Amino acid sequence: MTKDSAQPIYLADYTPPAFWVDRVELTFRLHPTATRVLSRVAFRPNPDAPGPFTLHGQDLTLIRATIDGNEVTPTLTDDGLTCPAPDAPFVWEAEVEINPEANKALEGLYMSNGMYCTQCEAEGFRKITYYPDRPDVMAPFIVRIESDLPVLLSNGNPAAAGEGWAEWDDPWPKPAYLFALVAGDLHAHRDSFTTASGKPVDLAIWVRDGDQDKCAFGMAALKASMAWDERVYGREYDLDVFNIVAVDDFNAGAMENKGLNVFNSAAVLASPETATDANFERIESIIAHEYFHNWTGNRITCRDWFQLCLKEGLTVYRDQQFTKDVRSEPVKRIDDVLMLRGAQFREDGGPLAHPVRPESFVEINNFYTATVYDKGAEVIGMLHRLVGDATYARALDLYFDRHDGQACTIEDWLKVFEDVSGRDLTQFKLWYSIAGTPHVKVTDTWADGSYTLTFQQSVPDTPGQTDKPPMVIPIAVGLLDTDGTEVVPTRVLELTEARQNFAFDGLATRPVPSILRGFSAPVILEQTVPAEHKRLLLAHDTDPFNRWEAGRALARQALLAMLTDRAAPDPAYLEALQALLADDSLDPAFRALVLRLPSQQDLTQALFDAGQVPDPLAIHDALTAMETAMATHLQADLTASFDAHQVPGPYRPVAADAGKRALANGALALLTRTDAGARAKVQYSDAANMTQQMAALSALQRIGAASDALEHFHSQWQHERLVLDKWFGLQSSLSLPAEAVATVRRLTEHPDFTWENPNRFRAVFGGFSSNLAGFHDPSGDGYALMADWLIRLDRLNPMTTARMTTAFGTWKQYDADRQALMRDALERIALVPVLSRDTKEMVTRILAG
Repeated sequence: MTKDSAQPIYLADYTPPAFWVDRVELTFRLHPTATRVLSRVAFRPNPDAPGPFTLHGQDLTLIRATIDGNEVTPTLTDDGLTCPAPDAPFVWEAEVEINPEANKALEGLYMSNGMYCTQCEAEGFRKITYYPDRPDVMAPFIVRIESDLPVLLSNGNPAAAGEGWAEWDDPWPKPAYLFALVAGDLHAHRDSFTTASGKPVDLAIWVRDGDQDKCAFGMAALKASMAWDERVYGREYDLDVFNIVAVDDFNAGAMENKGLNVFNSAAVLASPETATDANFERIESIIAHEYFHNWTGNRITCRDWFQLCLKEGLTVYRDQQFTKDVRSEPVKRIDDVLMLRGAQFREDGGPLAHPVRPESFVEINNFYTATVYDKGAEVIGMLHRLVGDATYARALDLYFDRHDGQACTIEDWLKVFEDVSGRDLTQFKLWYSIAGTPHVKVTDTWADGSYTLTFQQSVPDTPGQTDKPPMVIPIAVGLLDTDGTEVVPTRVLELTEARQNFAFDGLATRPVPSILRGFSAPVILEQTVPAEHKRLLLAHDTDPFNRWEAGRALARQALLAMLTDRAAPDPAYLEALQALLADDSLDPAFRALVLRLPSQQDLTQALFDAGQVPDPLAIHDALTAMETAMATHLQADLTASFDAHQVPGPYRPVAADAGKRALANGALALLTRTDAGARAKVQYSDAANMTQQMAALSALQRIGAASDALEHFHSQWQHERLVLDKWFGLQSSLSLPAEAVATVRRLTEHPDFTWENPNRFRAVFGGFSSNLAGFHDPSGDGYALMADWLIRLDRLNPMTTARMTTAFGTWKQYDADRQALMRDALERIALVPVLSRDTKEMVTRILAG
């Protein structure tokens, strides 16, 4: 599937490769500006799909090429080459030259602080050498690296080494996107793991000098992931070594290359002094995710990039299961839903909406989205919920047995479940092809001891899709009596029709329903629930998610009343919070989540859905007023929670301690609204770990009282690059609205703003775009500033630029003046004469939505 720079690629046009690959041998002669790559590839024609011999290649200088030892002169294009080839097995050899130092897009082979590094997913291998760079072409790789650098790493097992060279042998067939090479002056944090069958595996995390003390947690997380995958999924690791490398310049979080995972430094390095509880949990999750890819992504990969959710949705679901097991299941579920609603629902409701399995793309990098990852995981969770634990386990065993070593499709995945469960999943498959978030409206009736719930489902129109059929929606329901007693435990209802009734008979009194328990499906539930029922659910629901959801609904209702009717903060809501805050039987982490108000984006969406035009500044002011009211009304309880949940002794990044710190710091953030930052200043000065220091600094920044602490923080941590990212991000995301644009301008002029580094750029401009009241300044200065920097970054790093354009994704939700200003900024980006394909596609889709 070669692609023209302006033409979309369609799932319906998939054809198998014309040639298969049996073996790949690569030699790298590393040089910063003139690396030579020698490839020797054994090809054989595919009799089922005859076609020309075509290889992908970009930004390569071809030195020579041969077929079976005879020199050939291929026809070269910007996207690759074509060449006459035998209608029989043959050996292709080529030598190319590339310039890693000039590669600022961070795809293919590039350099980061003197280290050679690769990133080949999705289509970066074609920037290394000529090859069929598509996921359905799989082969074993043997790699030789020649360099005077002390550490030379690639996929698989170490085969041989000598002065200035090393060889690696990966016996498992893999697509080119899983190829990896790292070379540099690195130091190893080593450990080992023994698999369930008794096989020893050497483990190492490779880092720059000075980072050796930030590896222990990552190593423990890796070993825990390996043990969990054996215990829960029966999957053993299959190589003699497992290496992780921390790289500063990286466009994503991490990459699952076979046996050589490459990680963004921020996703693996952590110490109590430099990382927060949230950092530790994220690192644990990402390490698990990339390790779990060894089977769900590597041993079984995707046939084409339209099937990306096959590996990513499943692996996200697996890492979510892991985190639920090692931390708090209710808190993890709430966190996952907050992320889904904050990113994926927003995506589904705007111009960037697309199915979990897209039907076309121009640039595949633009489809590494919340829909593919997070909604893809929700689809797996629904399937698990529908078939049950035992059937899910049998289906996964069959999936691994049937498809090991293959490049598969969603159809292959669902067929396994059909074969094991006996269910027809034709309708369920719509979750992969229909874009948009389903809306489920529920009404109820009560008569003669029978309680009936009526559900109506619909999926809004999205770009290119209208008149959508009913979906299969599992709805977990429980019923409570009016005294809070559960009278009907959780039952999963299968909604398959546009309108459907479900009756519960034999009840003594009309119950209070608890619907969509555990957030059993990624839908928007529309129901009229009296405030007293929400308070009852908040106080008594046996389902932790719906208990939190009731509190969230009360908060949203109170805030919307403040915004639309100029109402005062609801005292009944504050009293309900007071009762929950004082309940020591509840997990502190759960209580911390209940204290968190809906986000600016959440309220923006709620107003827009209600047919109103959101005012970002009014939303900011309402949230501030509510927090002040909470601090005033709950002062004694917040103070008690803050004092009672201080964690003595050495810092431990364990769930129990993190939950206590979360509640104490949540209380601190509110109390700072009324004490002018007195407690926060003390905590900042006394903090013995980064969690406490950042919580105090954030609280001060939110009331505009952090200038001295910010100066001190920079002085203390200016030599810790990952901590400086926090410093930049905190200011851009939490600056007061009137100061936000000026703050971001000042940050971009700071000598530590290394804008070519994706982490630093995202810290500033990702933080800025999340500061809705600041970003949407009525002057339009925020939009212009963002556009200026995206245009500048696109020349070097199209992938990061394209992903950052989503800041404008909801532009049509706002007033006419803001819409015009955002459209001007988007059009200015679109009119750049040399704009990357990545960014052009995203801006075009946003403008057309």
